This record gives sequence, C-alpha cells and structure tokens, in this order.
Amino acid sequence: MGEDVEELKGVFSVLSSQVPALIRGIIASVFSEEAGREMGKAAGAFYKGLIEAGIPHDVAIKMTENYISVFTNLGEIMKRLGPGMEKEKKIQKEAEEKEAEKEAGKQAEQQ
Repeated sequence: MGEDVEELKGVFSVLSSQVPALIRGIIASVFSEEAGREMGKAAGAFYKGLIEAGIPHDVAIKMTENYISVFTNLGEIMKRLGPGMEKEKKIQKEAEEKEAEKEAGKQAEQQ
C-alpha cells in the first residue's frame, strides 16, 4: 500500500510540476505573433490550393474557416487544461496528508 502511495505521489509530482509548463509553452506557441503569421500563411495556402483545385469560392472560404478553427479550438482546449492542474495539486496534497495520518497512526500504535 505504501509503495502505491509513493508511486501516486511521484505521478502527481510530475503532473503538477511539468505538465503546466508544457501547456503554457504550447499555448504561447499557438497564440504568439509568429504563430499567427504562420497560421495566416497556412490558411492562405490552404485556400489557394482549394481554389486552384476548382473548389467554388464560397465552399473554399467555409473550408478555410474550418481549417483555422482547428488551431483556435486546440488553443482553447489547452487553456482549459491549465486550471485542471490545480485539481491535481489538491489531490496530491490530500494523498500526502492521508499517508502522513496513516504513518502517524502506525507510530502511535508502536509506542
């Protein structure tokens, strides 16, 4: 049981320390000025390719809007994940407190 708790502590430690930084980095890369320029270039190339392939203008615009929404939706999802890491920290703290209580109980029994 103690090994499981220690393993769980390790998992939560990694989650609470490394994942939020990773998410912040991804969000920054998705919403940076450079990313915006690159997204604009990609959308332009996508639209141009559709037109050159004979797709009607109104359909090409709609498809390009959908193409861009994939990137913006991903960014929104990543933003929402950030606050979720606070829950992980709370769960980790609760697990540590329960383990400390168990250890204190064991020590009291031994005395």
